[in-house]
Amino acid sequence: MLEADLIAQLTGYLELVREPIELRSSLDDDQPKSQDMREMLDEIAACSDRVTHVRTDDDARTPSFAIVRPGTDISVRFAGLPLGHEFTSLVLALLQVGGHPVKEEQSLIDAVQALEGDFEFTTYMSLSCQNCPTVVQALNAMAVLNPRIKHTAVEGSLFQDEVNERRILAVPTIYLNGAEFGSGRMDIADFLAKLDTGAAARAAESLNERAPYDVLVVGSGPAGVSAAIYAARKGFRTGLAGERLGGQVLDTMSIENFVSTPYTEGPKLAAALGEHAAQYEIDQIRNVVASELVPATDGGLHEVRFSGGGVLRAKSIVLATGARWRTLGVPGEDEYRNKGVTFCPHCDGPLFKNKPIAVVGGGNSGVEAAIDLAGVTGHVTVIEYLDELRADTVLLRKLDSLPNVDVVRSARTTEIVGDGGEVTAVQYEDRDSGDLKTVEVNGVFVQIGLLPVTEWLSSSGVELSGRGEIIVDAAGATNIPGIFAAGDVTTTPYKQIVVAMGGGSTAALSAFDYLIRQDVPTEAGELASV
Repeated sequence: MLEADLIAQLTGYLELVREPIELRSSLDDDQPKSQDMREMLDEIAACSDRVTHVRTDDDARTPSFAIVRPGTDISVRFAGLPLGHEFTSLVLALLQVGGHPVKEEQSLIDAVQALEGDFEFTTYMSLSCQNCPTVVQALNAMAVLNPRIKHTAVEGSLFQDEVNERRILAVPTIYLNGAEFGSGRMDIADFLAKLDTGAAARAAESLNERAPYDVLVVGSGPAGVSAAIYAARKGFRTGLAGERLGGQVLDTMSIENFVSTPYTEGPKLAAALGEHAAQYEIDQIRNVVASELVPATDGGLHEVRFSGGGVLRAKSIVLATGARWRTLGVPGEDEYRNKGVTFCPHCDGPLFKNKPIAVVGGGNSGVEAAIDLAGVTGHVTVIEYLDELRADTVLLRKLDSLPNVDVVRSARTTEIVGDGGEVTAVQYEDRDSGDLKTVEVNGVFVQIGLLPVTEWLSSSGVELSGRGEIIVDAAGATNIPGIFAAGDVTTTPYKQIVVAMGGGSTAALSAFDYLIRQDVPTEAGELASV
């Protein structure tokens, strides 16, 4: 079942197991997937004398298995085969149930262990989803830290009846005690924010207690991390505040144009960014969203205020809040978000197996999505506003070769139609004739580009372009002294990872140049000594 290199890796990892663990399986002898699971679990058990596989058939979902620390209430369960993106989740679960410490901030560990009540979580995921492992690993870790928390990760494509019954059309989707709890990428801090009523107040207090920074980077994507590393290397007291480390990179499946690396995937690159940043004295503040920028007056400090409370102060700031998916802004789009309207073909494509779907957008991202989805779904309709698709020639050739893809050009999407529970059709206007037309689909994948995250700057005085981008010069400087910007949030052309990294480095070097010309001493020592 498992390839030799994976077995070798597992054998090495399982040397870290401190406590005996049991793999308790529930199987159906008539299911091929059950046979695969039995083989996989036997192979895992053979990798360590502290791991045993026992068939118990004690769970209604087959195939499934629990990873249990005997003599305790600690366990996690996988319904399906945790391969693909979820193989790392499997390895971490084995280690953590086996007594290897959960690597997380101690404050978060303490908060999880202090949660009172019984929490039964179920996560519906797909093996091709790059966001699902974050959720699965967070809930598994929480179940290890607090035995009153239980978690089952369900492979949606393998339990299609259950997915259809609950009308799940996006992953990850999380249920708590039988009721829908949330969807999308979430980590331990996110779960605590919803479960622990005092978490927000403690987070705000933690921000307020931090000393002012020489350089505060707002946004933790490629541009932000690059800026923080360059600032820290100059010896400055540096803060890096953002919602999720990696930013939009986390939503990118294949990266083939990152110079020096022929191929990687978004989550892997995001992890590498985090590992690199950890090599420096950077105060990383995660799971925060900036809500207001208050520029300094009379030689004081700039302030950044955050949603939920809390303020950080700095002598200079690098704005790197990136961009988010552009939406259609039509009736039904918000109502059916995650009920057929989605933005991630890799994550949610398997949930539309053999079903008709539409892709709105004919640029590279839209055509790539259509190509990927054509191999999973029943039929794909590409809806493009312009007269021609704008994707690269090689992608258009591939698209033209697919028998289950139709392309509608010169079409303005006007409405997402549904039955109150999920999408049933998409409506568009033929821009040439003015006629309204309807295509029956079960899903709509929106791929029409990105919008800069700058709404929070509306009262700051930072100059924005007509498209809402931060206007910067060649040095990454904004119109306000001491405030710089980099990456997709700026007017810098070509929204690419390498361009964002270069912009972040430039902005940090410009902040360095700005600060050494100031007479204000730093908390960490005189700037003149750098």
